[in-house]
Amino acid sequence: MGAALTRWRSVGQPTKEELESIFRDEGLRPSWWSNAPGDRYGAHSHPYHKVLYCAQGSIRFDLPASGESFELHPGDRIDISPGTHHSALVGPEGVTCVETARSA
Repeated sequence: MGAALTRWRSVGQPTKEELESIFRDEGLRPSWWSNAPGDRYGAHSHPYHKVLYCAQGSIRFDLPASGESFELHPGDRIDISPGTHHSALVGPEGVTCVETARSA
């Protein structure tokens, strides 16, 4: 269990089309959401593998069991294994993310 961060390697911020294309190429169906600056998600877990990209702004994911923190900026991806407890804090400019659940 745990999480893995993949940094955006292309120049500039990703477009909505680029991010949705990545999900489609992996056979996944994304959904979009946004939060205001400073919004928090308390520690929780999911029974599925969570795949999330930060599209705009920033968000930090904290894994209390391991003490790890992952700060995501536009284009960054986090993969969170099923059952991994995590919390999140939205950055000072808010955040827009796209995510999906992967079964395997």
